Amino acid sequence: MTRILPYRRPDPDTQPHYLHPPYASTIKRAPAKPLVYLPQTLSEITGPSFPDVVTDVKATDLTRQHHGDPLGERIIVSGRVMDEDGRPLRHSLIEVWQANAAGRYLHKRDQHNAPLDPNFTGSGHTLTDAEGRYRFVTIRPGAYPWGNHHNAWRPAHIHFSLFGPAFASRLVTQMYFPGDALLPFDPIFNCTADENARNRLISLFDWETTIPSQALGFKFDIILSGREATPMEP
Repeated sequence: MTRILPYRRPDPDTQPHYLHPPYASTIKRAPAKPLVYLPQTLSEITGPSFPDVVTDVKATDLTRQHHGDPLGERIIVSGRVMDEDGRPLRHSLIEVWQANAAGRYLHKRDQHNAPLDPNFTGSGHTLTDAEGRYRFVTIRPGAYPWGNHHNAWRPAHIHFSLFGPAFASRLVTQMYFPGDALLPFDPIFNCTADENARNRLISLFDWETTIPSQALGFKFDIILSGREATPMEP
């Protein structure tokens, strides 16, 4: 499997801050003391491997995992995973998870009074191809309240997890949608101080991947290191 290098932080404003007081939970979880470097052992820097068998159709098409069609707007999300020099990250595992069209996760801790969708689980996975490309078919997620502050709503988003050759190389980020009116008010999106870096979390509408009469396409490229790196959750 292609090696995924840990992302570097040449400028601290291009990655989310550990402590961002408007995002209330960072106050409790942000480090209070300087971080201690722990040398990695063989178990952290090797394995697991991800065989091609994980890329079945139902894993990449979240609208075909049940007997019926899910409710909501069908979309195509695709892009490339690259290093800072534009080289593709081949055969890397990508996982996604999201709320349904009503803004509800299929999770016991999500007690939002929006309806669950029996035909939408909200999770999938795939491997990037030889050019670092990936593609998912899914439903555009809804916004939802999250209790961080008065009248707090999360903008529509999809969570991404990327694995390298070992569990220690896992990176997690979120993809947002262009033109979402909630973005200026979302403390998680605004954890990244640099505006250009922040905007790399917003997907681009894509005519090339839009399927006529079926689904709109959105492009979301992920860069894992360097000045232009996609902001990743610390």
